[in-house]
Amino acid sequence: EVQLVESGGGLVQAGGSLRLRCTASGLSFRDYCIGWFRQAPGKEREGVSCFSIRDSFAYYSDSVKGRFTISIDNVKNLVYLQMNSLKPEDTAVYYCGAASDLRTWYEGKYDYWGQGTQVTVSS
Repeated sequence: EVQLVESGGGLVQAGGSLRLRCTASGLSFRDYCIGWFRQAPGKEREGVSCFSIRDSFAYYSDSVKGRFTISIDNVKNLVYLQMNSLKPEDTAVYYCGAASDLRTWYEGKYDYWGQGTQVTVSS
């Protein structure tokens, strides 16, 4: 059984930082593009970032490029998202997710995802 469990969300002021963590079990990171997507109330889901070991590639959406950094610990099956210079528009529920490849990540076709963690950025 695949499980993705997020932690690290919270309330932060604009300009601040948060680090999200995803603990994964039941899947091999090498078989997926694994990362983070988010959904804010009334908005479409946005694939924020994913990392593909197979392609040695990290993807970032334009809205977070230069501010967020994804990292993985392939031995401990952990995925991190370091979020700096946070903005109120980053407020959303952040989900750890896995897609079969980068193309399906772009298409929002996630094979697995967790319960999510709330990130709220105050102005």
